Amino acid sequence: MIFAVCAAAFVGAIAVLERRRPLREQEHDEKRRTVRNLALGAGCAAVVAMAEVPLANRVAAGNLVNRRGFAQWFPRSLRLLAGAAAMDYGFYLWHVATHRVPFLYRFHRVHHIDPDMDASTAVRFHPADMLVSLPWRLVQVRLSGASPKTLRYWRNFFNASILFHHSNLRLPQEWDRRLSLVLTTPRMHGIHHSKVAEEQNANFTSGLSFWDRLHGTFRTKSDPRVIDIGVEDEDALEDLALATSLTAPFLPQPEGVKPYSS
Repeated sequence: MIFAVCAAAFVGAIAVLERRRPLREQEHDEKRRTVRNLALGAGCAAVVAMAEVPLANRVAAGNLVNRRGFAQWFPRSLRLLAGAAAMDYGFYLWHVATHRVPFLYRFHRVHHIDPDMDASTAVRFHPADMLVSLPWRLVQVRLSGASPKTLRYWRNFFNASILFHHSNLRLPQEWDRRLSLVLTTPRMHGIHHSKVAEEQNANFTSGLSFWDRLHGTFRTKSDPRVIDIGVEDEDALEDLALATSLTAPFLPQPEGVKPYSS
């Protein structure tokens, strides 16, 4: 109950603050975008609840019983942090893959089509994207050595992080700069949602920003408020319709659509 109240308060605070301190001007119908994004998010939540959570928890329980995986190499007091960090790194690798592999990008493109960016963008994913990522998620849990408790903490951190860094919240520039030394921030992740290939092919982290710095994919921009959000395809706005968003990955891709790192 306490967690639910805290989660609701966090979401509410983000929603209020991004309106009071917007990082970028919204150029499209916010209500329509939000409804569509939340509808896609509801489908993703259902898939995660029915498929990913029970299967991942089973693998995590096996890690604990059999003392297997990266986190289990550490003293008990450090296993939670080690497992959560390994999970975070695994998600960084998966995110990079969705921009490298054409089949994966078909689904991930649904997330990037959004022509504006706010907290609702955080849940704008194709439900099938959750199924496609499931085998990797199970490998991720197995190799990380995360226990069920670690997995639960990581999920909470991950969900809070993606809501925060997808938000249109304008933090004081110095706060954002310092925070981005450790965590992914709205200014940092906004660059990843740029139409410019070199910018979208950077800042892949969803939690700890260290992984981008480690692999040389960290990028800054002098004024992140002027980023042109979305994808280069001129017909992409038509794909925002809910039915079109759901069918798009299974249809021939528009000419010129490819992973930005190709």
